[in-house]
Amino acid sequence: MLKAESSKGGNRAMVVVESGLESKDALHWALSHAVQSHDTIVLLHVTKPSKQGATCTTNRAYELLCSMKELCETRRPEVQVEIAVVEGKGKEKGPRIVKEAKQQRVSLLVLGQKKQSMVRLWTVCRGRRTRSRVVEHCIQIANCITIAVRRKSRKYGGYLITTKRHKNFWLLA
Repeated sequence: MLKAESSKGGNRAMVVVESGLESKDALHWALSHAVQSHDTIVLLHVTKPSKQGATCTTNRAYELLCSMKELCETRRPEVQVEIAVVEGKGKEKGPRIVKEAKQQRVSLLVLGQKKQSMVRLWTVCRGRRTRSRVVEHCIQIANCITIAVRRKSRKYGGYLITTKRHKNFWLLA
């Protein structure tokens, strides 16, 4: 696991980072709506378990996290940023995120969420595990406040927020 130094004081928020635009949108939302000065953001990336000599995946994950960390430092220099890379895949991914959020003692967990297409809905009905299942698992199981974020529209702005109590709540901001 890779980590940067921890800061003193303030709240801790974790943003799950993946290569898609959804993660970037979730990070933008967290920076503009959830964190304040002296808070800490933990950027978490969950990689597939590596085979011997498979450092390429770890290097790509670290590059992705460093670019997201740079984005945080540019937009909110007063916020501390830590990075973490953990292993987990398939059925393990959701529980691994929840476990890491608990270990990092975060008060907020933010995940990016894709728009569900008819193909994805059909896949979920057939019992296959999808990213939306990971998001749903984290929302239902995590001890901290957990929010799934999806940008409503690039043209009109706003975000759709999903929590334990609200599904696709439109936040115009």
